[in-house]
Amino acid sequence: MKYLVTGGGGFLGRYIVEQLLQEKEQVRVFCRGHYPELIDSGAELVQGDIRNAQQVKEACEGIEAVFHVAAVPGVWGPWKMFHSINTEGTENILKGCFQHGIQKLVFTSSPSVIYDGKEHKNVNETYPYPEKYLCHYPHTKALAEKAVLNANGQNNLATCSLRPHLIWGPRDNHLIPRLINRALSGRLRIVGNGENLISMSYVENTAAAHIQAMKKLSLNSPVAGEAYFINEEKPVNLWNWINQILGDAGIPPIKKTISEKAARRVGALLEGIYKITRLPGEPPMTRFVAAQLSGSHYYDISKAKNDFGYAPAISFEEGMSRLKPELEK
Repeated sequence: MKYLVTGGGGFLGRYIVEQLLQEKEQVRVFCRGHYPELIDSGAELVQGDIRNAQQVKEACEGIEAVFHVAAVPGVWGPWKMFHSINTEGTENILKGCFQHGIQKLVFTSSPSVIYDGKEHKNVNETYPYPEKYLCHYPHTKALAEKAVLNANGQNNLATCSLRPHLIWGPRDNHLIPRLINRALSGRLRIVGNGENLISMSYVENTAAAHIQAMKKLSLNSPVAGEAYFINEEKPVNLWNWINQILGDAGIPPIKKTISEKAARRVGALLEGIYKITRLPGEPPMTRFVAAQLSGSHYYDISKAKNDFGYAPAISFEEGMSRLKPELEK
């Protein structure tokens, strides 16, 4: 098959591209930046903006299957930015699939699409979407996921959605750098009692899950029209993991604490101040961040294991050993 990977120059997207190329597949990457190393490795590179329907349509020409990974993450920012990229960009991908008769689409979603501010303990895919969201990213990703799943079967397109939780590993350009920067600036606090458990998604396992789902996906398969949680089988203690990351980077562990209630109050106050004054950047605390840092949220992957044979090949311990040299630089 000839695959299109949107966001193929990003963290997860690049691993998907590399694994496809290792299997001698034809890969076209659609992204904003220029990545000569991807071209050198054998991928076709098409630069463009996911918000531009014509550019997306052209990128889809001659393609048989799509991994739609491109998105804008974050806990703060204008609705228009998140909606235009995450929701409307996904709608452009669907139009491109329909226009060119593409057979299969695997969408990269997030467990945050069902996040309602409560603790999630071993939650499975029957958990409903919430009525309200604490920030624009999960809301716009939920709208995109619904559009993808509703499109299953239209114009002979088979679709599914994967929800990896806290993707991490070597070359991470988002999660781990943010943790380290916050720790170095003295703005990181243990929120709550520090005993909350979370699911983790090591990046190579996550990329492999996308390819496993794609191989299984067809209109007649159990994967069609379904959403799946993707993470390692056992949750980890969030703050132990953060302090291990910091320790490997030569940074002292986080010891200062703030209660969950206080963090939520501070988050709500700062959100209001930033909205009224239009301060640049993002608040150091928001209600969404307070809830995520204080509560347990881990997910059952039985459905992915049963439907397309997902089995994380790289353990948490092995993943940490692969990440450590990068942190020590």
